[in-house]
Amino acid sequence: MGGLHHAAMRIAGENVYRRVKHEGGTHRVQRIPEVGLSSRMQRIHTGTMTVIILPQPVEFDVHIEQKDLRIDTFRSRGAGGQSVNTTDSAVRIVHLPTGVTAECQQTRSQLKNRDLAMRMLRARLYQGMAGKDTEQRHSARKQQVGTRSQSERIRTYNFSQDRITDHRTGYVTRDIKEFMRGGEALEDLISDVHEHAEREAVLEVVESRGVKVSES
Repeated sequence: MGGLHHAAMRIAGENVYRRVKHEGGTHRVQRIPEVGLSSRMQRIHTGTMTVIILPQPVEFDVHIEQKDLRIDTFRSRGAGGQSVNTTDSAVRIVHLPTGVTAECQQTRSQLKNRDLAMRMLRARLYQGMAGKDTEQRHSARKQQVGTRSQSERIRTYNFSQDRITDHRTGYVTRDIKEFMRGGEALEDLISDVHEHAEREAVLEVVESRGVKVSES
């Protein structure tokens, strides 16, 4: 199978995690392939991509003992040329006390892959620690309203209709190309989702104190 199966990137900036943390989830794409199919087979194709947003903690946020790590090296499984696939440049790190795993095969350098995998591991451990603090607060509300705020499909990009729909808020915008360039439509959608998440957080706090809130 061709195409992109996995990608990772790092974004740095002021309040960047606060702005993009709600982009995590399943993004659905609906489009009609432009080439490779006869006219009678040109139907809408649907694909999905799962996005995971992890904060990058600083060194003192997560203390990791070397004795708690198992580090494995292996040959890269993805595309990248013979020099990648015939050397043990890929790295997998397992945090033994928790079972949390991170692996990287992005570069030809085993040392660079090890550094990147360690960054990912720290982020995942940090996320797990933060998640324990909020798990009880979220669970009560999820039992009442289901999983709509964490739905399997958070957004749909319909290229044939040039429309983007966020299923958490019902927000709809047009002009996918402008959206992908990071234009005003993207900023408006991110702001709308952020405001929605803040409202949900307030409701969770209120309801955790035994106050019933009716939702329209």
